[in-house]
Amino acid sequence: MGTSTIAGIVRSTCAQIWTRLRAEVLPPPTRQQWMQIAHGFLERAHFPNCIGALDGKHIRVKKPPNSGSRYYNYKQFFSVVLLALADTNYRFIIVDIGAYGSSADARIFRASRMSQWLLSNQLDIPQPSPLPGSSGPPAPYVFVGDEAFALSPNLMRPFPRRGLDARRRHFNYRLSRARRYVECTFGILVSKWRILLSAIQMAPENVNAVIKACVVLHNYTRMHDCVPDEEADVWPTAGQEGLPMLGRAGSVGLRVREQYAEYFMSAAGSFPSQHSSR
Repeated sequence: MGTSTIAGIVRSTCAQIWTRLRAEVLPPPTRQQWMQIAHGFLERAHFPNCIGALDGKHIRVKKPPNSGSRYYNYKQFFSVVLLALADTNYRFIIVDIGAYGSSADARIFRASRMSQWLLSNQLDIPQPSPLPGSSGPPAPYVFVGDEAFALSPNLMRPFPRRGLDARRRHFNYRLSRARRYVECTFGILVSKWRILLSAIQMAPENVNAVIKACVVLHNYTRMHDCVPDEEADVWPTAGQEGLPMLGRAGSVGLRVREQYAEYFMSAAGSFPSQHSSR
């Protein structure tokens, strides 16, 4: 068979996998599912009202013809970006696939459907609720990410690293505990679907189809064939950093981050190993 025939078979097969599995393993989350995700982050990462860890993964590709530097990323290879929100079961919640490797995560997020759904209140995120054991004001449900994103009321990023006091340092530590779940999800994805380990030598539209198929197959195996040793703790060491959201940090986003930072230092928000983690 010729190259174009094989490429067509790969593309149509991957499209069928995406179409058949997406509704089952990657459906739009309901409010009840958001609450279940938040419970997982509270129990496993000690981060309340967290409904997902956000990050971008550069998938290595062969330089497409006549593409200039659009696919060339800061890591100095050609790529497309898989932007993903993950839960504590190492499953993808929402994905955005195919952005140029040269684009920053924050720019990709701003242009993504995920961001637009969030801004237009189409994600059915639960209303703010009090943090566990706290008598303070209700806190919004949030995504967590790293410094590549921008702070907003529904997306927390770490405090800048310079001049951190104990309160801000511990907030960054707690955020990092939660954020590591998306990093581990990417690691499991790549280790299982090994086409993602080296440069994919296909046209960009075929690359996107392959990534989509890998994403839904990943979720399918996580739901039906979970391997126990992948469930090991993934906590980073103290001092590592955390996450972000849309545009520049507004006053509301700053206040929300301060609210979480204060809570994590309170009797209600601390946990037994906290003092040894600083």
